[in-house]
Amino acid sequence: MTSTGTALRASRMALVAMVALFFSLVALGNLIDYGSNFAFVRHVLSMDDTFRSPALMGRAITAAPLHHAAYALIIGWQTGTALLCWWGLARLWRVRGADAGVFHGAKGVAIYGLTAGMLLYGVGFITVGGEWFAMWQSSTWNGQNTAHIFFMLAAVALLHLCGQEAPRA
Repeated sequence: MTSTGTALRASRMALVAMVALFFSLVALGNLIDYGSNFAFVRHVLSMDDTFRSPALMGRAITAAPLHHAAYALIIGWQTGTALLCWWGLARLWRVRGADAGVFHGAKGVAIYGLTAGMLLYGVGFITVGGEWFAMWQSSTWNGQNTAHIFFMLAAVALLHLCGQEAPRA
């Protein structure tokens, strides 16, 4: 394998590791400091800091058990994403010196993990939180910009991971 091929693989694995570490720390932080981000989830679902348009307020979820269930789903999704990325990284590491077909064949679990991370922030926060629950209307509880950053972390890693392998020299 060429030094470029080795560098590409190392770079791809490093980005998968970055996303795995990110989701691990986010999930851990949400478990250790449950209340901080729970407040965010509660306010977004309750839509209590939006323009309170009567046409939209029927979407609001104000039941505390549903807030906790949604937050548990988010934390579970973050944990699952981290585990998939770590598992995917381990698979890639084991075949890092193999031919292109073997390395490419080992990418699947990491692809699932990176995609899961993108779906959490793209669907969960940007689409559902931002649009359905009108999070964009809140000056305090609008997490769309942060969600875009998190989405892009996983997206860049996924795009790089899925790139063509360098040919053997």
